[in-house]
Amino acid sequence: MSFINKIKQPQFFANFLKIAIPFFIIVTIVSLLMNSFSDIFAGNFTEVANLNFNNGKWISFFGIKIAISIFYGVYVTLKKTK
Repeated sequence: MSFINKIKQPQFFANFLKIAIPFFIIVTIVSLLMNSFSDIFAGNFTEVANLNFNNGKWISFFGIKIAISIFYGVYVTLKKTK
């Protein structure tokens, strides 16, 4: 079945969201832990915000993760759709 025909199926976007949203959440949590592990467990959330989100950093922080999650969600959904 072609890409267009798979996207036209009514369950495609429901299945896509079931894959992409949890993947986005997991990638975000892992990324925060990798970037700010000691600050998170020390309760220094101001430093976590400064390092990851302030001064427009949130755009690149979430933008990359959203793009990866969309790509992964579409890939897995297309692979599993029959």
